[in-house]
Amino acid sequence: MPPAPAFPVVLIGGGGHALVVAEALRAAGLEPAGFYDDNPLARLGRFTAAHAPAPRHLGTLAGIDLPPDVRYILALGDLPLRRRVAATLPYEQAVSVVHAEAFVAPSSRRGVGLFIGPRAVVHTLADLDDHAIINTAAVVEHECHVGEGAHIAPGAVLGGNVRVGPHALVGLGARVLPGVSIGARCVVGAGCVVLRDLPDDARVVGVPARHLSK
Repeated sequence: MPPAPAFPVVLIGGGGHALVVAEALRAAGLEPAGFYDDNPLARLGRFTAAHAPAPRHLGTLAGIDLPPDVRYILALGDLPLRRRVAATLPYEQAVSVVHAEAFVAPSSRRGVGLFIGPRAVVHTLADLDDHAIINTAAVVEHECHVGEGAHIAPGAVLGGNVRVGPHALVGLGARVLPGVSIGARCVVGAGCVVLRDLPDDARVVGVPARHLSK
């Protein structure tokens, strides 16, 4: 289990993905210090645990004010919104949250602000850029590269030497064959099997993956 951070951690976002991030924080023995979200009644604000109150709503996304001794993690599931908000936040205060039941190879390289969920696997010499999400039971095999802000959704599998560009989404249960490259901002639909490289901004569905018409 990774050691609990020695400083307060706030979540940027209060929706469904924030619930998962908060659960991982609690599994590491740390209670979330609050959250920012445009909806003061977001679901995270009603997420109580044994002997712990629900996290407190601290303000809107436009009004984030982080003291220097506070750390944050992006807990927004909307990738374009994550990208916009990340650009406004201090890089040096970002923290990664790794669930206690994830496997992360010591030889992997990891940026800041990552979320790695339960039962996820980040294997030998994998390379994760800042603010990437490796969600529940996702597999990032040996020597993969996952770009900044990309999301590998629950149950998705990247074969060895896969490249995923910045802010791309590899959907629920998708499979990407070894050596394939996924371009920036791509959306790979749930259950897809990607056999060939995808250019930037591609949107694909099906088995094998096929492009959606614009």
